[in-house]
Amino acid sequence: MTTTAAHALVAQLEELGVEYVFGTCGHTNIAVLDALADSSVRFVIARHEQAAAHAADGYARASGKPGVLLVHVGPGLTNAATGVMTAALDSVPLVVISGDIPSYYHGRHPHQEINLHADDDQASVFRPFVKRAWNVHRAQDLGRFVERAFFTATSGRPGAVLVNVPMDVFSRPAAPYPPISHVARPGLPQETAKLIAAKLAGAERPLIYVGGGLREDPGPLIRLAEHLDIPIAHSLMAKGTVPDAHPLVVGMPGFWGLELTNAYAREADVVLALATRFAETDASSWDPRFTWDFSGSTLIQIDIDPAEIGRNYPAEIGAVADVRLAVEAIADAAASHPARSRHELRKQILEARTELFAASRERGRSEDFPLRPERILADLRDTLPPDTILVTDVGWNKNGVAQCYELPAEGRFVTPGGASTMGFGPAAAVGVQLAQPGRTVVALIGDGGMSAQLPALPLAVEQGAPVVFVVMNNRAHGTISDLQSAHFGRSHGCDFTDPAGQPYSPDFAALARACGAGGHTVAAPGDLGAALREAVANRRPAVIDVPMVNEPVPTPGHWNIKDIYQGLFTD
Repeated sequence: MTTTAAHALVAQLEELGVEYVFGTCGHTNIAVLDALADSSVRFVIARHEQAAAHAADGYARASGKPGVLLVHVGPGLTNAATGVMTAALDSVPLVVISGDIPSYYHGRHPHQEINLHADDDQASVFRPFVKRAWNVHRAQDLGRFVERAFFTATSGRPGAVLVNVPMDVFSRPAAPYPPISHVARPGLPQETAKLIAAKLAGAERPLIYVGGGLREDPGPLIRLAEHLDIPIAHSLMAKGTVPDAHPLVVGMPGFWGLELTNAYAREADVVLALATRFAETDASSWDPRFTWDFSGSTLIQIDIDPAEIGRNYPAEIGAVADVRLAVEAIADAAASHPARSRHELRKQILEARTELFAASRERGRSEDFPLRPERILADLRDTLPPDTILVTDVGWNKNGVAQCYELPAEGRFVTPGGASTMGFGPAAAVGVQLAQPGRTVVALIGDGGMSAQLPALPLAVEQGAPVVFVVMNNRAHGTISDLQSAHFGRSHGCDFTDPAGQPYSPDFAALARACGAGGHTVAAPGDLGAALREAVANRRPAVIDVPMVNEPVPTPGHWNIKDIYQGLFTD
């Protein structure tokens, strides 16, 4: 029997090493699902396409392999858009395969076609954030476009791509597909490495600033920093790249940055920026009074994406290179320079970091109930295995962990950065767990984020993914409620209430039990640690519903969003 394009696609996915395809079914993609039924590739069915996209994203972040997402025409594709954009803005490789209307109905506006401004135009929904979108018109092109999709998603700056396929193409006779192409990652020229090493060795106040693009072995980075005794700052996305306890880690700059971190960054004479886009929160809204001021200093910027070099600050030395290879070359070149020692600076870093974590732990001793958020973080830190992967959403869970949670060296922190998507955490944690089945995975999320992605619960149960969902429940979109209260004197439209105006929340623990997962409700300060131990030991999905008081994240730094409301009325 002639092989169909759908069967050839699945065989190609197998050859590409794909383990999972995440998605939902629809009449436009069931030919692919039928082919997957006889494949080693496992289909992970979700109850909503955004959940499927976040799960594929989490899998990609934790496995180092591209995530694969299969969606249906029209609303299937648009439902997935937020999840795909989240992956794209964080440079996560994601290959989306979407079913589309039958090719022979083009222009007739068939069922579920996106067509108000152009016929059969659903690929345009993704074009603003994917690296490339291919529209397949012939079955013989499918294999070639899929090969290009995987190559594009994983080469250069990783990202999301789309292969859009009319449903009838999947059932047409297959054409041979090409082998995957490979490309060597660009290294740093030796002379450039020597020049950068000399700049760092000769600096009085050098700083290494690490972004989220350095996700692999930090050994050469640590070797470089220790030889020249250079402090290391990191972006939100790079937390954990170098262990929090390392004596040269000065932490995050910007909005969540300590006074020492921001002052040192502002006054540094040479900054080596590695795979970072200088995001607004990490750069104090790019206001030179607070964090980065390159008017009298040297910026050396290395990135795989040439568009990032000089985007926000002028780079005296810019290099397009794989950051891991570049750091290794610079560390090797720096070895020819005498070692440096900055004992006083190390002492300042130790004091500032110790005070940060100690103050957070002290606040975390509170026996108040509902719990203070830092009590929740303290119980997590004291109870969870050191190699736990913490997957956060947005709000106190992300901001608090990023700023004042001392991540163990074996641990990992996964969070949405560029899009800061509420609802990322629950389903992304399931994808992370599938990629790392032997590790403890905790989705630390707010009640708003949990409510936004309830489909993650049955997803975890069906996949046997023992994710522990810890819901920091303040019955509000707490961070925005705080922001509105601070600037407008009241909070409206941010807090969850019943018809009588009383605080309201679903019973997340009961919902978990209804889905077949474990459900724990924290009713007293000591309950959280016990529930965590039980949930981790049981190795099955579980929800821990933790009543939490709504209080702002400690934010010593500057971010223009905090004062722009007054500015609108005074300018």
